[in-house]
Amino acid sequence: MGNLNAVVAENQIYILIAIGVIFLILFGVIINLHSELSNLKRRHKKMMAGVSGGNLEKMLNSHIDEVAKVKEVQKALEIDITKIQDVLSRAIIHKAIIRFNAFEDTGSDLSYCVALLDENQNGVVLSAIYAGDVTRNYAKPIEKGISPHYKLTPEEEEVLKKALIK
Repeated sequence: MGNLNAVVAENQIYILIAIGVIFLILFGVIINLHSELSNLKRRHKKMMAGVSGGNLEKMLNSHIDEVAKVKEVQKALEIDITKIQDVLSRAIIHKAIIRFNAFEDTGSDLSYCVALLDENQNGVVLSAIYAGDVTRNYAKPIEKGISPHYKLTPEEEEVLKKALIK
């Protein structure tokens, strides 16, 4: 035991320096751990924002419920979009009108043709022929850009071409 006291007494300065170095190293480790813990707390607080009680399980269940609601809304929107696309495919998007003088003795352009077609080029050509005291009206169905059942007049063909170009 005497030898041990003598060794400690002789190397007291070195032992104190070693203890000081170990203390500084441990102090640095503590500061580093404190910094990392603060960073983790900040990230945890951000992640748990909006969750009462800070319970991770509650937060995850809340997000799962929100995702389920969003999926339901998305399905409803997809159904609505399909319906809207169906309606729009039948909406009149090609249209044209021309006026003309059907008979030279009537005096002005009181006759007309109107073409109304959807995106599939289906629709109708309406014609009104003014002949003094009588006006005759005609409606001819159009399928895929042509009239399969009725012969079109030159004016009706012109208005159909005009509508399809637009």
